[in-house]
Amino acid sequence: MMSRNYGLASRAIVDEQGGSRQAIAQWRRPAMNAPPKNTSLVGTPLEIPEDLQELNEVAPNAGSRPYELAVVLVPGFSQVCLSSMIEPLRLANNLSARDLFRWRLVSLAGKAVECASGIPIGVNGDIESERRSLDAGRLPDAAIVCSGDGIEDHCSAAVMSLLRLYARRGVWLYGVGTGTWLLAKSGLLAGVRCTIHWPKLAALSETFDRLSIDDALFVRDGPIVTCAGGFAAFDMVVDIIEREFGSNLARAVCRHLTTDHRRDGAISQAAPPGLRLAGTSEKLIRAVRLMERNLEEPLSLEQIARTVVISRRQIERLFHRYLSMTPHRYYLSLRLARARQLLNSTNLPILDIAIACGFESSSHFAKTCQDYFGKPPSGLRGQHREPVSSHAREPRRS
Repeated sequence: MMSRNYGLASRAIVDEQGGSRQAIAQWRRPAMNAPPKNTSLVGTPLEIPEDLQELNEVAPNAGSRPYELAVVLVPGFSQVCLSSMIEPLRLANNLSARDLFRWRLVSLAGKAVECASGIPIGVNGDIESERRSLDAGRLPDAAIVCSGDGIEDHCSAAVMSLLRLYARRGVWLYGVGTGTWLLAKSGLLAGVRCTIHWPKLAALSETFDRLSIDDALFVRDGPIVTCAGGFAAFDMVVDIIEREFGSNLARAVCRHLTTDHRRDGAISQAAPPGLRLAGTSEKLIRAVRLMERNLEEPLSLEQIARTVVISRRQIERLFHRYLSMTPHRYYLSLRLARARQLLNSTNLPILDIAIACGFESSSHFAKTCQDYFGKPPSGLRGQHREPVSSHAREPRRS
């Protein structure tokens, strides 16, 4: 159900070539039961997009206020991600000729925040002023925490305290990019389905116990939404536009940005390129999903074939056709990819990582890494790692 009901104001189609920029047509729907006007350009009837026709006759709700968002920027965030969120909101306002959305950018100290590319982005306020606004009852409709690489170094107590305060006041919470990490560390993801940017999927799973993690573009579970970041932030925000103001405005925003539609949030962010092609076998996709969900205790090819209801030989042919490798090799690449993520982003012992990725011993794991990556596991350790062990994971809040 839409919480607000707004429409597009009538707009003129302008002849850019003429010096007078004369309006040569206007988008209006005919009156009820009246014959449609045959407005034409060079003798061809002008076809007005159906969604804009419908938007044109929707009146705004009297007294409705804009949908407000507070965006908390963490150093190292992706500028692409921020633009993918803000630009659709700006366009929704422009296309509707109404102040449908308002947003403010917040940083820890109220100073400009440097994004991953080194460009400082100015903000509207700091965390303390945001807390005062909440205490005074000036609540945003949603709060978005936007962060990127090295999130482990930016889990400040002040940011986590603000996120918990948002939650207590009933504000919808969005974790974008690695913002999910901050939500998890704040104890806000208990029993909540979530996602995160794919390089951090394995580390999130191993660092925070009992999370329900999906490999998806974005996941909405009650008042908490998590998003993989990047261009998936655009899909998430268009989903907000559609839920708040309808599918017609959402389609108009997409068309203005030269895309046909937003992607469904449930789409896998890490799907192999071959599986994105039209005509890919559904059984192959199911087989790959089984592998992705069973990395710690790998299934045999016979078990996968029985579950997918296909012969072993057929599975081998599908993997060769679409992925140019054997099922065994592909399964091994998934396990090693997860191992590399864990080595790069956690301090888990190598033996624990080996077991988490389906290897029976650290020696077998070390030899496989050397053969596959040309380096031993110790050579794959990254710079940003969460200091945890298998016996001391992040405590959960009830």
